[in-house]
Amino acid sequence: MSSKLTFWLLTLAMSGVVVANAATKHSPSSRFMSYEGRVMCGYQGWFRAEGDGSGGGWQHFGGKNEFSPDHCVIDLWPDVAEYPKTYPTGFKLKDGSPVRVFSPWDASTLETHFRWMREYGIDGAFMQRFFGVTRTEASRAEGRVVLSHALKASQKEGRAIAVMYDLSGLNPGENCDSIIQDWKELVDGLKLTSQGTNQTYLYHRGKPLVVIWGLGFPDRPYDIRKIGIEKLINFLKYDREYGGCSVMLGVPNYFRDLRADTTPDAYLHTIMAKADVIMPWMVGRFSASLYGEMNRYGAQVAADQAWCAARKLDYAPCVYPGFSWYNLSKHRDPFDAIPRLKGSFYWGLMTTAIQSGAKMIYVAMFDEINEGTAIFKCTNEPPTDQPPAKFLTYEGLPSDHYLWLTGMAGKMLRREIPLDKELYLNVNHSSPTSTKTASK
Repeated sequence: MSSKLTFWLLTLAMSGVVVANAATKHSPSSRFMSYEGRVMCGYQGWFRAEGDGSGGGWQHFGGKNEFSPDHCVIDLWPDVAEYPKTYPTGFKLKDGSPVRVFSPWDASTLETHFRWMREYGIDGAFMQRFFGVTRTEASRAEGRVVLSHALKASQKEGRAIAVMYDLSGLNPGENCDSIIQDWKELVDGLKLTSQGTNQTYLYHRGKPLVVIWGLGFPDRPYDIRKIGIEKLINFLKYDREYGGCSVMLGVPNYFRDLRADTTPDAYLHTIMAKADVIMPWMVGRFSASLYGEMNRYGAQVAADQAWCAARKLDYAPCVYPGFSWYNLSKHRDPFDAIPRLKGSFYWGLMTTAIQSGAKMIYVAMFDEINEGTAIFKCTNEPPTDQPPAKFLTYEGLPSDHYLWLTGMAGKMLRREIPLDKELYLNVNHSSPTSTKTASK
């Protein structure tokens, strides 16, 4: 083949790539063109309250029809002082009046949460979409309600937003086709990624970032070889209309060695090679009560990042403030299993990740009060003396302490301020920290 012919064939091939990219339904750019330099939070958004209009009863607070001391699945109680709309529960204050909670079914709740992100300089949120949400046309439509609220709030407050598909709930015999359908409907219906170059959907490597979480965990009932995961990834990356995306995968902590919390199947590495970003799930894998944990965590982050870099993959380590699911486990598991130690554990993970070379960070989670990992405003005065339910507090810290720390971590990640291992001790931050750098 002549060199001239080779040149023209390559030119045509490259032109075809350009046409394919131009044909996608996504806007060519976003206000947030890279995950790098950002601290993003996971966001459940799955709470529902009786009377909020969803018809779902007390979802993820208690049982479907009751939220009371005998029917409770949260370990932290949200500080609801700033919510425009709240709902009475079966818990009582000392004066006998009902204690109240929020509901993300209300747009005002998402506006409050994204306002906090802006006020404290937090870059944005990955919105969870569990597999069950994608399963039917009706469930997909219901699932778009909270996501729509979040999209509007992200635009109002200038925060990044992206979709995280969580495979939890996927059963043997099912596959990922409903996720493909859901993504099409989000792109077409919500215009999730096509609102112009000033849109707030998070891009990475110049493309909309979509997350698939839950690959390689041995406690899952599905076999990742049989769920059409390659079809899903290829669709997100190469479909002429809905593709052109970057893909982040949520995998177990010991993904490199395929041991411990990871299924010993090298197919996981085959799938990971098709992605752009890897995020290991580290919640519960490190504890504040064990000696040398920060050294172990730092060594793992550094080794993970090197492993990923050698395979041209980006890497986002996971940090979390503590862990407790005493009420969710029906009191079988210990209360305050991984204590927060007044922010020292969270800040140790955060600063160690930065010191170990992290370029982007995933926080688990913004609003996860079921497992005690929330960083949003929670109260130091939850309902007391109402067994069998029992609640953690923020140990007397300001209710915004973890929001503040998370925003400061973003500044340290971007080298805007020096790394400070002792910053968690600063509790004199009654006014939100303003920042303009996060939206650049």
